[in-house]
Amino acid sequence: MAAENSIRDKSKSFAIRIVHLSQYLQDKFHEFVLSRQVLKSGTSIGANVRESRNAQSISDFISKLEIALKESDETEYWLEILHETKYISDDEFDSMIKDNKELTAMLVSIVKSSKKKRDSEKK
Repeated sequence: MAAENSIRDKSKSFAIRIVHLSQYLQDKFHEFVLSRQVLKSGTSIGANVRESRNAQSISDFISKLEIALKESDETEYWLEILHETKYISDDEFDSMIKDNKELTAMLVSIVKSSKKKRDSEKK
């Protein structure tokens, strides 16, 4: 349960950072396309983690977290694009990517352990 609370807190904090990043990109650069893309994928991670709380089964729980993993990967892509096009600095990129990779690692760990639990219950 502690891991689930930790991932919920971290994904929500990350979503808030993403919202601020999107606002920054729109205010400073009048950049709306990339800012919207990173906003959608970056906030979707936490939304899917939150949705997993009400999963109807362990398979449904795993599915929601696997969607969050896909969104995390997409967010990494948009952060790379923003960095390589100089919309965000090296420091901003490093900080955001670090948080995203931590989220990804947590999600992978929870999905793996949940799959083991599901598979052991089937036997």
